[in-house]
Amino acid sequence: MGERIEYDSVGSIGVPEDAYYGIQSLRAFRNFHITGRTLSSEFIVSLAQIKKAAAVTNYECGNIDYVLSKAIVKACDEIINGRFHGQFIVDPIQGGAGTSANMNANEVIANRACELLGGAKGSYVPVHPNDHVNMSQSTNDVFPTAGKLTALKLIPELVFKLKRLANALDGKSREFAAVVKMGRTQLQDAVPISLGQEFAAFSCAVKRDAKRLVKVTDELRTVNMGGTAVGTSVNASPEYVAGIAENLSSVAGTEVVQAENLIDCTQNLDCFAFVSGALKTCAVNLSKISNDLRLLSSGPRTGIMEIALPAVQNGSSIMPGKVNPVIPEVVTQAAFNVIGNDCTVALAAEAGQMELNAFEPVLFYKVFESIKTLTGAVSTLTDNCVCGITANRENCEAHLRESVGTVTALCPYIGYEKSAELAKQSLKTGVPVGTLALNCGILTKRELEEVLDPVAMTGCRKLDTLSKVSVCERSGI
Repeated sequence: MGERIEYDSVGSIGVPEDAYYGIQSLRAFRNFHITGRTLSSEFIVSLAQIKKAAAVTNYECGNIDYVLSKAIVKACDEIINGRFHGQFIVDPIQGGAGTSANMNANEVIANRACELLGGAKGSYVPVHPNDHVNMSQSTNDVFPTAGKLTALKLIPELVFKLKRLANALDGKSREFAAVVKMGRTQLQDAVPISLGQEFAAFSCAVKRDAKRLVKVTDELRTVNMGGTAVGTSVNASPEYVAGIAENLSSVAGTEVVQAENLIDCTQNLDCFAFVSGALKTCAVNLSKISNDLRLLSSGPRTGIMEIALPAVQNGSSIMPGKVNPVIPEVVTQAAFNVIGNDCTVALAAEAGQMELNAFEPVLFYKVFESIKTLTGAVSTLTDNCVCGITANRENCEAHLRESVGTVTALCPYIGYEKSAELAKQSLKTGVPVGTLALNCGILTKRELEEVLDPVAMTGCRKLDTLSKVSVCERSGI
């Protein structure tokens, strides 16, 4: 394969003759061997959408002629439709505040536009990557805007998956509504609760996360396109500055608005810290749910085993028949990754200086990774775990029967100290709390049946037939 020689302000370099990328992309490729990965397809599409919107706006403003604008738009459309993604060779973590990624897009688009107009790749005649594809732009407004567009592309799928998970949890809540068990606080027996109520609580947390993520998308719709280098719109005509946001909205198929203060929007990445915070919160909730599922399914003979998770794979290379809770385990690991990413995002957002933040590349890399990681984790949790969970009613009933937690319901009638004394006696002797209370003559059998009814204690049935005053008077309290 032959080479073509390209030149820049640093010098010259040989570029593969059939490459659509150019000298600046190749320098970046050689400089930044960091992750071993390239820009995500969604980010590449976002860059192409910005370049298309810029070409349209520049033509409308009279800054570029129809022929060049049409060729640039055509090249951008091809990239948007999935072509030439392999020509984007730069690492997502790169020095230069994203200049390498921006120039990779400029060079690929310019070379393809030249080709469409009968020119040779690498000649940059009649379409130049800086003079035409990057006209009225800077990396400093293109790159952060591409990051926002990409996040806006990725978040809806995560929200959809979270809603599916919430629906699955709601289904289990209804299925387990009549399964009463012992609730636990600090891993110790507390008071009765239904298994359905526990799953309903899981669902509520997931629904909140979905709402938060929908809300944070508003933060991402404010862009600094038109601000160019530092937000002062240098090298951009007033007409371009006024029209670029509307055209970008049309091209991207999602509404974006131009920031009221382009300097602020160029300097600061706090909106991504906010987005990452919502992703971290979602990860925390998912991990907490996963931890609960692992605890509730522990066993099968020597643990809690109030629920059974679907068996999806062998659990050991040495212990036959062992099945592990691998889906909740992987969700928790995904959560660890997202929580760590949030720390990176916070540090990157904080580290900007003066008119620009040079650490956008790693910030975007981690935000995109967090969204994709959570999307996959939520999907496997729903399909490979939650939908197949079953209740172990016998264990739930046995734990409830053996616990002294129901004594809490006696406090309003006989007081805390007397209730505590009964609990201690029950634990020491193994005699149920209700039997001890009946033997002591504290309450009648009918009263005990009502007060210590586990279903009533879950709040599923209102107790209104027993007079607390009369019971207290009878007990001499």
